Amino acid sequence: MPEQEYTPFMRQAIVLAELGRWSAWPNPTVGAVLVRDNRIVASGFHRAAGEDHAEVACFKDAAARNQDTVGATLVVTLEPCNHQGRTPPCTQAILDAGIGRVVMGAADSNPLAAGGAARLRAAGLDVVGGVCEQECLDLVADFFVWQNTDRPYVILKMAATLDGRIATRSGQSQWISSDASREEVQKLRAGIGRCGGAVLIGGGTFRNDNPQLTARGQYAEGQQPLACVLTSRLPLPGDDFYLLKERAQQTVFLVSPALAASPAALELSRLGVRVLPLGPDSRGYPDFSGMLRMLRSELRCPYVLCEGGAQIGMALLEAGVVDEFRLHLAPMIFGDNQARPLFTGRSPLSLDEALSLRVSRAHEYGGDIHICLRPAVVASQRYTVA
Repeated sequence: MPEQEYTPFMRQAIVLAELGRWSAWPNPTVGAVLVRDNRIVASGFHRAAGEDHAEVACFKDAAARNQDTVGATLVVTLEPCNHQGRTPPCTQAILDAGIGRVVMGAADSNPLAAGGAARLRAAGLDVVGGVCEQECLDLVADFFVWQNTDRPYVILKMAATLDGRIATRSGQSQWISSDASREEVQKLRAGIGRCGGAVLIGGGTFRNDNPQLTARGQYAEGQQPLACVLTSRLPLPGDDFYLLKERAQQTVFLVSPALAASPAALELSRLGVRVLPLGPDSRGYPDFSGMLRMLRSELRCPYVLCEGGAQIGMALLEAGVVDEFRLHLAPMIFGDNQARPLFTGRSPLSLDEALSLRVSRAHEYGGDIHICLRPAVVASQRYTVA
């Protein structure tokens, strides 16, 4: 079967893998399907750390359906692991199942688990790699960040009009996005909170919107994300802010070292609020790389969801630390140059100076257009299938 004919099966495996998003942490989200006679006869995905990997879950599903695995094709989004961790190596499970061919999406960059493809080939299996590779790499982009860096995976979420405005000139922004889009944000916050992650905003958003930064509605149950505020001004303990009154112990202010040592910071700490120092980078701007390292090392955040305004969003993009940009475009136009722009703070004189991203996926949702953008790096520049 030509490689492109495996694409529909791999896309189904990707859909399955997404079912393990958030719960699989700190492992990658992986999906697998078993194919025989050009149809899917069993499927599985990795639900949570310590539980069956996608390949083993797929084999168990095959057994429950009385489907023979011998000689069948296994389509899996990530290279099968080749090491003994909390579960046995998936390569051995594949060999024990008598699989005839393995079709992989992406290679595993984790040196501890890599080598699965080579072992399977050495055992005589037909191994096909790189099917829907970029989609499969995007699927585990968070895992690669955790493995290869010392910072959390960063998601930037913003909503704008078709002409790139996030608020009217008077500051009104509620609501640009649709009810369905806002519901999707609640679901995203719930996932971030479930993993012990954080929602990040700037001081202007904190003071102007008085946000809760919680997952609400049907997503309100369970652990809520930390609320992180990057600001040059601290509130007073008695100020009427929701985060101070209702979420003090889940709130973190990121401020200059001098402000973190101030009496105001001490007063806030008595409420349970954490005030952490954030020094400048070499240009005198906030050290975003240092901030993210601190959020992961001190607060153990695997994810940071930035819902700040134009300036903090632009700054994170310029710092090169945005791993995923979720843009909700509403089908409305302000047509006002004085309305607040999606991004601000740069003055490029040529197209070469623009920040470039690539579209990972786009679809209509609840009347809005949801676009997921990622760093403009193609799969072949980062990983290869062994």
